[in-house]
Amino acid sequence: MVVGVDPHKQTHTAVAADELGRRKAQKTVRARRGGHRELIAWARQACPGGRTWAVEDVRHVAGGLVRDLLAAGEAVVFVPPKLMAGARRGGRERGKSDPIDALAVARAALREEIALPAARLDGPVLEVRRLGDYRDDLVAERTRVINQLRWMVHDLDPALAPAPRSLGSARARAKLEAGLAALPACAGRAVALSQLARVAALSAEITGLEQDLAGLVTPLVPDLLAMTGVAVLTAAKILGEAGDIRRFTSPAAFARHDGTAPLPASSGTGDGASDGPHRLNRGGNRQLNAAIHRIALAQARCHPGARALLERRGQDKHETRKASFRALKRHLSDAVYRALKADAWRLDDTAQHAA
Repeated sequence: MVVGVDPHKQTHTAVAADELGRRKAQKTVRARRGGHRELIAWARQACPGGRTWAVEDVRHVAGGLVRDLLAAGEAVVFVPPKLMAGARRGGRERGKSDPIDALAVARAALREEIALPAARLDGPVLEVRRLGDYRDDLVAERTRVINQLRWMVHDLDPALAPAPRSLGSARARAKLEAGLAALPACAGRAVALSQLARVAALSAEITGLEQDLAGLVTPLVPDLLAMTGVAVLTAAKILGEAGDIRRFTSPAAFARHDGTAPLPASSGTGDGASDGPHRLNRGGNRQLNAAIHRIALAQARCHPGARALLERRGQDKHETRKASFRALKRHLSDAVYRALKADAWRLDDTAQHAA
């Protein structure tokens, strides 16, 4: 039996489905600790012979439920939202509601049972993920304020406009502040100075978070950090998005999760799935894919093995530069997987020390 869960901020709806994807029972509870316990008790009664929980992969909404399920000894897999579309189209019941979505989650899990990664309790990883996500939010907020500030400065005096991407520097901010202070007092100057102070405060907080991340990540994934092109922020993003690498059964499963696994572009062009042209895979975890993309960009510039791979594949007149780069990312996905596997025991060691 599979229990599909459609999580929301206020409620969680679960549908129990048999091996054929037929609905057997459903339950809606409040998205609180008491509701989680009620849902577990209901599932144990509805599926006494054993069950797997399939939870839609919406991290901030489902995190508390998943942690409570794992603490209760339940088996949990994450279902990417994209997989649910096909399950909805294949169902006879039309429309959209929480029970329909929960059943679609369960059916997607039944269909993709082997490929879906299992969830795990990830105490140190959760800390890295939360700090990394918060830093990303602050960086986006700083970018928004800087854009507003640059327009205001342009309106006040275009000669004061700072160089692009320079306001992350304290020296550039001090120079701009001095220039604004020399202008006649007006509402625009007051707004610009306030925005500049906000940029400075955000920059200081971002720097502090980066130092905190370095303190967390460095002892957890030294093998990953040893890879060319992997700095603290990239390692933090990979660790936070991948979680405990042992939940992936193979490098191929990890590549499918991070979106570097190649997709066949046509049929009838070869003898098997590995033959013929392939196209860009737009699925998978895009944050994880972007982190591997950054590593590939760095290694394409300075890593001999990566440069040799690109040059070797570039000799094939039928392969584009982008296709060669995708092949490099696929190789790097395996390298990241091996590094995380080598570091995996450190997660257990850190959790034991925390306990």
